[in-house]
Amino acid sequence: MLDLDFCSADDILMRKNSLRRELSAREGLQDLRIAVLGGSTMDQLVNILELLLLANGFRPTFHKGEYGRFYEEAVHEAHELAAFKPDIVYLHTSCRNVVNLPPVNCTEADLPGFVQAELNRYREIWDSLEQTIGCQIIQNNFEMPANALLGNMDAVASGGASRFLTMLNLAFAEEANRRPKVMLQDVQGISGHIGLKNWFDWDRYFSYKILLQPDANLALARSLNSMIRAIYGKSRKVLVLDLDNTVWGGVIGDDGVDKILIGRETPQAEAYTAFQEYCLSLRNRGILLAVCSKNNEDVAKSGFSHPDSILKLEHFSAFRANWEPKHGNILDIAKELNLGVDSFVFADDNPAEREIVRSQIPGIAVPEIGKEVTKYAEIIQAGRYFEPASLSKEDLERAALYAQRSGAMAQQAKFANYGEYLDSLEMTAEIDVFKPVYLERIAQLTNKTNQFNLTTRRYTLAEMEAAANDPNVIPLYGKLSDKFGDNGLISIVLGRQEGDVLHMDLWLMSCRVLKRDMENTMLDAVVERAKSRGIRTIFGYFIPSAKNGMVKEFYPGLGFESVPLTDGSLPEGSTAWALDLSNYTQQNTHIKVLEYAHA
Repeated sequence: MLDLDFCSADDILMRKNSLRRELSAREGLQDLRIAVLGGSTMDQLVNILELLLLANGFRPTFHKGEYGRFYEEAVHEAHELAAFKPDIVYLHTSCRNVVNLPPVNCTEADLPGFVQAELNRYREIWDSLEQTIGCQIIQNNFEMPANALLGNMDAVASGGASRFLTMLNLAFAEEANRRPKVMLQDVQGISGHIGLKNWFDWDRYFSYKILLQPDANLALARSLNSMIRAIYGKSRKVLVLDLDNTVWGGVIGDDGVDKILIGRETPQAEAYTAFQEYCLSLRNRGILLAVCSKNNEDVAKSGFSHPDSILKLEHFSAFRANWEPKHGNILDIAKELNLGVDSFVFADDNPAEREIVRSQIPGIAVPEIGKEVTKYAEIIQAGRYFEPASLSKEDLERAALYAQRSGAMAQQAKFANYGEYLDSLEMTAEIDVFKPVYLERIAQLTNKTNQFNLTTRRYTLAEMEAAANDPNVIPLYGKLSDKFGDNGLISIVLGRQEGDVLHMDLWLMSCRVLKRDMENTMLDAVVERAKSRGIRTIFGYFIPSAKNGMVKEFYPGLGFESVPLTDGSLPEGSTAWALDLSNYTQQNTHIKVLEYAHA
């Protein structure tokens, strides 16, 4: 099959029917409903996007709006759009759809009014969609005009279209920062990367209202695909690096530390340094780094003692340097980090190693980075593997949190008694009902957490907001810290009350705090709040997925008893469990709770 991440639009479109049949036949696809509203004809974009989403585990169903009626459909006909029940609304507009473009003789004093008028037009769209549908909205900003009438002055003059669109893009960014349900697609950046000569297709536009060239539509579709992956927690989290001729030039075992190429002394050395800087920048925004190298471990680690090495040993969350097959080492790294291999990207200059890893580890991403270090970062970036839906405090601190986890694991070896080890961590927890400040992180966790997730139900931000305000729902979050640092918000439970029964629709926890007694602590909090409402029984459900087998016996471990499953809509293998609260006693003995949620 074609590697859809790196082939051309022509290749995809020529084979779209056979690709659709092949990809649609895969098992376990996640249904997704997308409404596409646009200022131009969007069929080609939708065709490409469908294939990319199928390749990434989604089964999309599309509603395509009429050409040029995006404003009317979103503002005046939103209830008709709501009948489609979209999970995502994508609004694609171009600079040709701007209606409040200032005249060439616009004054400096009048220019902000034109920007505000155009922004208000889109505010109406976003307000209507948020109030009527409440789903995630993806809106693009604007490319620069195809023809800058004022030349260089177009970016300076009050009546310049380029300056107006730059100001409008900034206003869109500021507005999106205030609206969690609106994500901004950076069309300005995408079109700049491709070049406007390769962006607009005027022959097709005036004949068929198809504004963009095929490769421009492909770039938009890849961008959208990565954003949707991020929304549903499918962005990748780990970059696994080979060392020789990948992180530095040369073979350290043969050349020695002094002779590897890194630093600023030669063009090639500087290129490796630039790639290290790129890797470190990924780590600084929350992507974990790991090493997988065929080397002696002490020799491999010595490379990071080079005075010009940007990367240091402490920047890596896992390190494997030995002579074993790399695919086995990567599987060990995944186990150590408690992450699925579909969270991994593997970068290696050796095409044979890339092919072995790709063939032996289904789901891992292995970009064809080649052997030119100057292109490594560009190729990895083109894959859009690490696209974030948002940047939370936990995202930015993820690498440090995994370092804390490693410190805790090292601490465990000092104690023969596991309870003494837990006490030595000096853990404290904050448990409370959902707060607005955490809702975005909570929605993010429901879509990212796959292993310790009893039902693997996914919630949008809008659905989480509704749950937080539903009087029949008990929505709790848990934060955990220990002497090694703050682990952040790591657990969510959501129970739905029916009379004197509480049904647990959601229970998940980050795997980095496994076996810390946090699950018992969360149950204590749920029980306390349930009793205050007159609830007598809690029902928990296990809905199996490809990744959550580790929690199959979770409920009996907490004292729940097996009961017949009465919900016939749940998939095969699902189980139901009940807990009688009449004789419940507190289970947590190792965590100090700072705050419980009270009625």
